Amino acid sequence: MTAPFVHPQGICESESVGAGTTIWAFAHVLPGAVIGRNVNVNDHVFVENDVVIGDRVTVKSGVQLWDGIELHDDVFVGPNATFTNDRFPRSKQYPGEFPRTVVERGASIGGGAVILPGVRIGQRAMVGAGAVVTRDVPPFAIVVGNPARITGYADGAGRRMSSLGAQNVVRPDATWQTPLIALKQATDMRGSLMVAEFGTDLPFVPRRFFTVFDVPSIDVRGEHAHRVCEQFLVCLSGSVRAIIDDGVTREEFLLDSPDHGLHMPAMTWGTQYAYSADAVLAVFASHAYDGGDYIRSYSEFQVLIAAQ
Repeated sequence: MTAPFVHPQGICESESVGAGTTIWAFAHVLPGAVIGRNVNVNDHVFVENDVVIGDRVTVKSGVQLWDGIELHDDVFVGPNATFTNDRFPRSKQYPGEFPRTVVERGASIGGGAVILPGVRIGQRAMVGAGAVVTRDVPPFAIVVGNPARITGYADGAGRRMSSLGAQNVVRPDATWQTPLIALKQATDMRGSLMVAEFGTDLPFVPRRFFTVFDVPSIDVRGEHAHRVCEQFLVCLSGSVRAIIDDGVTREEFLLDSPDHGLHMPAMTWGTQYAYSADAVLAVFASHAYDGGDYIRSYSEFQVLIAAQ
């Protein structure tokens, strides 16, 4: 295994540095820092004591990693990105402990972004250059602006996802393998009517129904999975973008008409975002409400999927 390399003009006081890691000129790593394998610490980077860096992380020039910051495996931090660790900083006044700021596996932070204390940036998320992150970023989310807002989601390869629309719907069949399903609609001069026969047009007989409406377009709904409950989503008015994730593949769908709905089987991670101002989303559920049926951590969801 290749020993860590420290440039002659770099300073590394930590003995917890993994094989293959490079620490370049004018970088300074304090004794308490823990750095994994094959990490690239560029020029003019400062790493404080209570910092944990995973494997294969890239930290570009001009970045300071203060106490309380964790970068998981395969994270990229762009040049001059700024991490903060004190919500109410005062000179010569120190908090009892620093909030933990966590950047999960495979996430990327663009150059010049600002990360406020105590936030969690989900795995494979993308923080745009110059964004100011004031709250948690969901896994795979793409955020930009000040304050940072979600503008889209990345697929498994890290590319921005595009929505599949009504052209992808199919009529119900016996297999229920296509998640976007066409419903019956009748239209004449008096208006339009959409009908769904429970047990025939839907892949299950619902036991619960609710609607989601008056959601600001900047907010995200969903971000969870169910252990046994299935759901069927129909946008009665306006539009909403919905992502379904089975732990292996991710797809995004545009729901913008009541004549098609999206089936979410059990053990499917669901995300809805970009609600239009007039959006009304109808949700049919196969089971009554049970708080214990929810999986709210994507990491836990991945573990459960791998165990199946």
